[in-house]
Amino acid sequence: MTKLLITGGASFIGSEFVRQLVQKSHKPVIIDALTYAGDLVRLAQVKGHYTFYKADICDPAALACIFKKEKPTHIIHFAAESHVDRSILGSDEFIRTNVTGTQRLLDAAKSADIHKFIHISTDEVYGDILRGRFLETTPLNPSSPYSASKAAADLLVKSYIRTFKFPAIIVRPSNNYGPWQYPEKFVPVIIYKALHNHKIPVFGQGLNVREWLHVADCASAVWAILNKGQIGETYNVGSGNERKNIQIAKTILDILGKPHSLIQFVQDRPGHDLRYSLNFAKITKELTWKPRISFDQGLQDTITWYTTHTPWLETKVKFLREYWKKVYK
Repeated sequence: MTKLLITGGASFIGSEFVRQLVQKSHKPVIIDALTYAGDLVRLAQVKGHYTFYKADICDPAALACIFKKEKPTHIIHFAAESHVDRSILGSDEFIRTNVTGTQRLLDAAKSADIHKFIHISTDEVYGDILRGRFLETTPLNPSSPYSASKAAADLLVKSYIRTFKFPAIIVRPSNNYGPWQYPEKFVPVIIYKALHNHKIPVFGQGLNVREWLHVADCASAVWAILNKGQIGETYNVGSGNERKNIQIAKTILDILGKPHSLIQFVQDRPGHDLRYSLNFAKITKELTWKPRISFDQGLQDTITWYTTHTPWLETKVKFLREYWKKVYK
């Protein structure tokens, strides 16, 4: 029998994957440390349909106990620290979770003789590209401590594939957006600040380009890779929806009926990548997957979701406000 273990299952993307799994009649096992960005509220609609362990993937004893009890056959590894700005201020937690945590999980999975290990990475491991698109074979060239930690994790996975014949696959999605995203990320920050008529900070002149992928499409791609992906391979997961940051900010303001004067250009992020763009023909051709949610509709639905879930949003913003006060003491 198949038993799926999801790390970071209470995270933004991980929780969407769990919700989709439950719709497919799976009852997954979830490991999540429930750090500031993890939230079981994201899983309220599927409560009772998963097994949950509050545990740190850096803790080998905890992993050994869970693996012994649950005997997972497949692992989907979402757990990660993922905010670039926080990684620039301090990279310790990023190295610990993203590198050491992945290594501990790989070792636990190797000992358990699992069938397939899906490692969720990011397009940021490639660095930036002014023209053209990243292929899965593009050399890694990370720019931030966050992307460097994810690139290191990718290389660890690749080393286990080669050295131990470990049954892993690497997934590199583009920028995700959608419901339940933590309000330290670009889209929910703009929505929250626009709703409150606050100034909206945009790095530099807002000319940085990102490829936007709805979280539901990302989760469906991971499902396709889990079922049909070839062990040892890497798959880019993109959408083709490239937008400059300034375009995103203005579009959200337009939808909410707010003035563009709320935009405030701020000093650019150190090492800020100019453009990401993925060639995802491989997953389209080999696994017959393609994104289904148009950017216009996805963004509209995302804005509607946040405007109807303001208590959750306010709680998270309050926590972040206190967090940044401590950081800047």
